[in-house]
Amino acid sequence: MSSFLLEIGTEELPADFVRLALPQLHARVGADLAALRLDPLSLEVTGTPRRLAVIVEGLPAAQQDRREERKGPPAAQAFRDGQPTAAAIGFARRCGVEPEALQVRDTAKGPFVFAHTVERGEPTAAVLVRLIPDWIQALQGRRFMRWGAGEQRFSRPIRWLVALLEDSVLPVRLAGCDPAVVAGATSRGHRLRSEPVTIHSAASYRQDLAAAGVEVDRQARAQAIRAAVDAAASQHRARPDMPVELFDELVDLVEAPLPIEGRIDDRYLELPPEVLSTVMRAHQRYVPLYEHHESSDPLAQRARGILQPRFLCIASGRAEAVATIRRGNERVLKARLADAEFFLQADRAVPSIDRRDQLARVTFAEGLGSLRDRVERLEWCTDVLLEQLDLSPAVAAHARRAAHLCKHDLVSQMVGEFPELQGVMGGKYLLAEGEAPEVALAVLEHYRPRGAGDQLPHSDAGAVVALAERLELLLSIYAKGERPSGSSDPYALRRAGNGLLQILWARDWNLDLLALLDRCTAHWAERLPQFRMDAGQLSAELAELLRQRLVSLLEDDGVAPDLVQAVAGEGTSPQRLLRQPTDARQRADLLMDLRATGSLDAVRAVVVRAARLAAQADLPPDQRQVRDSVDDQLFETNSEAAMLAVVRKLEPLAQGGDAQRYGELASALAASAGTLAEFFDGEQSVMVMVDDPALRRNRLSLLALLRNQASVLADFSCISG
Repeated sequence: MSSFLLEIGTEELPADFVRLALPQLHARVGADLAALRLDPLSLEVTGTPRRLAVIVEGLPAAQQDRREERKGPPAAQAFRDGQPTAAAIGFARRCGVEPEALQVRDTAKGPFVFAHTVERGEPTAAVLVRLIPDWIQALQGRRFMRWGAGEQRFSRPIRWLVALLEDSVLPVRLAGCDPAVVAGATSRGHRLRSEPVTIHSAASYRQDLAAAGVEVDRQARAQAIRAAVDAAASQHRARPDMPVELFDELVDLVEAPLPIEGRIDDRYLELPPEVLSTVMRAHQRYVPLYEHHESSDPLAQRARGILQPRFLCIASGRAEAVATIRRGNERVLKARLADAEFFLQADRAVPSIDRRDQLARVTFAEGLGSLRDRVERLEWCTDVLLEQLDLSPAVAAHARRAAHLCKHDLVSQMVGEFPELQGVMGGKYLLAEGEAPEVALAVLEHYRPRGAGDQLPHSDAGAVVALAERLELLLSIYAKGERPSGSSDPYALRRAGNGLLQILWARDWNLDLLALLDRCTAHWAERLPQFRMDAGQLSAELAELLRQRLVSLLEDDGVAPDLVQAVAGEGTSPQRLLRQPTDARQRADLLMDLRATGSLDAVRAVVVRAARLAAQADLPPDQRQVRDSVDDQLFETNSEAAMLAVVRKLEPLAQGGDAQRYGELASALAASAGTLAEFFDGEQSVMVMVDDPALRRNRLSLLALLRNQASVLADFSCISG
């Protein structure tokens, strides 16, 4: 068994490429080795900003031989008078054996000729030499480049290649590189160390690079960074602001993590805390430190008492350079915060209402006018939403005022420099000007949720404006004729649909989305006549988008796929889903609970058994009322009367509408199992498909009623047993 090392050495790679390339490399190498009968004991991929590495342990010296039995022509065609015919000779030649080696065996179709072939395995080294260029060529990423006069494409120029099987260099040459790249045993250490690094063998790779100042193990770097940040936060009784995105980027930005603590000039603590944290995290890749008792006020005007006057950075320098690196980072941060201070002062000199007028000079999208035009449409949506939602006059007034001003900060200097602060600065500027805190908070919250896992609006006014913002975006972009397709969704329409539904679920608002879409699309057709849209078709397309987003959200929340289909599958009526969007959430949660407690199978068994025959009934699927559906004068057995009692009991529960009623419906269905069994199999069982058409129709209607009433809860045919 042998060890194998492949190191692809490059100029500094983007952090996101390292993170995305490693799983690609692992999958491709693992699949190729398995397909070529070179199954290793272990396969590891790792990387730093200047290298991607594959480390394989336990490779066999050569491929396993492949033995194969191949079936040829019938024996009667292959041999005549004991001599091979042209058919046998040709078959033997294709199989690489002599005609005398062919065997005749009986099969179900008579005697046939068979050949046993053996494909001898190649030496592992020869196979790897062929595979390595393909592995490199197969990696995918954004913004690939060419360099020099070569045709090779990669995220950054490839400068060296190490390919070792044990301590032997594999003769690999990368075509299309300029200058040429030929595999060797020489790598490069830390950027600040100029001398080359000799890799003595595949097994010594980590130790050889560690001696040259490089921690090549990505997991080890991640643990070191996490430990350093936690230790510093504990020492200062602080909470580090290090989201997953920043943490992953830090891991892939350094080859040898060196934690350094810097100071923030006291004067900049007068800036809003989000300004400091955005500059540090998003622009400088620093880790801000928050006080453990920091204010929860999202409209706080200054960072003093919220953020500590220090930050952490993870450098890739050497320990002896800590003081120099600290001074450099503090100087850069000071310059960035000085810019932010200037922007803040300049913005506060302009009233927010004047900035709203300036939105008229900024185009929103082709054919959709300016940002102020968009705000006016958003205000109209807010009014329509408030008509349908039962909210207090004060909340309605705050929502309308917030909608009027919600985009003013898009033309502020601060948001122009730091787009991540849109909405945040808008709310803070309004509060500083004397607007009601509820209005300022609604402006801040109307962008929420910005993506998966983000906070939702906490205030009613913020939730209304957030709904209006997403509704306006969906209506306008769909009216323009653009649709999300595949991975292309430049206007984040899917995210807008997700946010709309998440807000409704979180606030338990049963907004009639179908009626809302119908009214809005009719208004859009009048407001944007240049698009010549069909309002009805536009409403239907948006309803389907929202159904798809509802399905996606349920799956993301861990609802089993069969239960999602039972609640919101393609066969589900949009009227059912979108007239009460919180209804689907309630039913999915109930089905999950029933499955967790083991009760779902009993409910499903009852419904499925009834539905098999009910498919032949002529009762409409939406008929759930016993009256005029079943004639008890036609009953011949007590089991029919018992079934009638069951559907009468289910009738009021099948109106749906709240979680309690759905739970009672599920319990009643499970409890009816005995009655249904008696109906089919008991001493007084009935023959449903009798010759008498009146009796047959009556009995089928009983079963169809049960099926229809159960369908209020779910489409049980989608649920796996």
